[in-house]
Amino acid sequence: MLMGKIVGTVVSTQKDEKLEGLKFHVVKHVDFDGNPTGTDNFVITVDAVGAGIGEIVLFASGSAARQTSITKDRPVDAVIMAIVDVVEIDGKKRYVK
Repeated sequence: MLMGKIVGTVVSTQKDEKLEGLKFHVVKHVDFDGNPTGTDNFVITVDAVGAGIGEIVLFASGSAARQTSITKDRPVDAVIMAIVDVVEIDGKKRYVK
């Protein structure tokens, strides 16, 4: 799993029928403190959990992206599968929603 911040959306009116009804987000990789890790590190993801702009999320890419009930057997390469509430490492909270 990877962690990122939703920074935008993608709207596509013409797409493969297996992608109908899916919401697409632009996600930027972040570190454990919620800070961006690079300048051009963006991924287009399918939202499986109802996340919104500005939220820190966990996402998977590759074949793991097709393992959720929403993305099963669909041509998807990245999926948001969780909204992060807290990141705690060695007893220290690094990110709190």
